[in-house]
Amino acid sequence: MDAIEMQWKERLLQLDTAAISDAMDSFNINRALFGILPRVEGAKIAGPAFTVQYEALSSVPSGFQNAANYIDEVPPHAVVVVNNDGNTSCTNWGDILTRKALRQGIAGTIINGSARDIETIRKLGYPLYSKGIYMVSGKNRVRLKASNVAIEIAGVVVNPGDWIFADDNGVVVIAPENLHAVIERAENVNHTEIEIVRAIESGESLVTARQNFGYSTPWEIRNV
Repeated sequence: MDAIEMQWKERLLQLDTAAISDAMDSFNINRALFGILPRVEGAKIAGPAFTVQYEALSSVPSGFQNAANYIDEVPPHAVVVVNNDGNTSCTNWGDILTRKALRQGIAGTIINGSARDIETIRKLGYPLYSKGIYMVSGKNRVRLKASNVAIEIAGVVVNPGDWIFADDNGVVVIAPENLHAVIERAENVNHTEIEIVRAIESGESLVTARQNFGYSTPWEIRNV
């Protein structure tokens, strides 16, 4: 990750996904991953996506299927984004992968599928977001189809290098070419909401505060 990307990351981590989502609404972009939930309370991550596509095995293979060997290729600061096509009947992440990811400086993991060893992952403080939690192994049930390819989760296409931002509210995906504009508008959203909260805590009505500070378009800064 270069110096400019580190700056984007730092600015994102000062925000939350709600502000980013509102900013993306202003561009008529919806790239939130519906149904992917945080599994480690208080985690917040931002970084470029390293994408992984799994496929189900229709029969028990004759040899062991090393589905997770992609992990050695993931660079530091990246976010692993695994697509098991929403299948939660077997796991795609657990204790061993978590320890390897921490060792490599990987930012966190998003799974359109299930994870296990949740207690250990929480103790380790590793940022994990998944559709499900389930203890059944993925060994010989799924295999790696491809890595660093475009994948689709909850109707959202995630490309390698797209920026992933996730917190306690969920996960959003930002195209690199939109990152600067989205962050700027999200910072404006934060400013607007701070002013509205300050006004109502000073006794102003919610209606007046929202009108004064432009709640309907919070990404626009107004001088009141």
